[in-house]
Amino acid sequence: MTRKSRRLILISACGAVLALALGLILSAMSGSIVFFRSPTEVAAQGVAPGTRFRLGGLVKDGSLQRGPDQTVEFAVTDTNATVTVAYRGLLPDLFREGQGIVAEGRLEPGGLFRADTVLAKHDESYMPREVADALKAQGRWQEGKGMVDKPNPAKPNPAKPADASTALTDKTLGQRSER
Repeated sequence: MTRKSRRLILISACGAVLALALGLILSAMSGSIVFFRSPTEVAAQGVAPGTRFRLGGLVKDGSLQRGPDQTVEFAVTDTNATVTVAYRGLLPDLFREGQGIVAEGRLEPGGLFRADTVLAKHDESYMPREVADALKAQGRWQEGKGMVDKPNPAKPNPAKPADASTALTDKTLGQRSER
């Protein structure tokens, strides 16, 4: 056996071991992969009951119902579709109606989402991409500002009065930033 053929056998054996290790890692990870979906995707795609995924959106105003033994039911919406969520346990401190959340669990046959985990986001700067896109399409999300109320034509937005004190402050700040 020549030196060249021994190297070739060694390289192919290492490649086979590496491929086997990669295959084992990927098969082990496939059971723990959890996909993220918005309520619109759940309604449109007809997610099969028993499927584990993460549901993200806003807690619908007026939908929070507390039951005995720390059971809670609420609706998650992206303003296009709504999914009812049932959860048993302590909710995060930042959980409230109108707040963005991500719940992880399974969809039951009746369309009820049974959550194992509920996470409330801590500020308005983060929103799952799919939910932010749905809110942007409706004009309820602005980049850098988060959730905004839809403008109400019956209630005009008064312009900020420009008095001497704000003009002086703005001028002073402007001069400082120019330096």
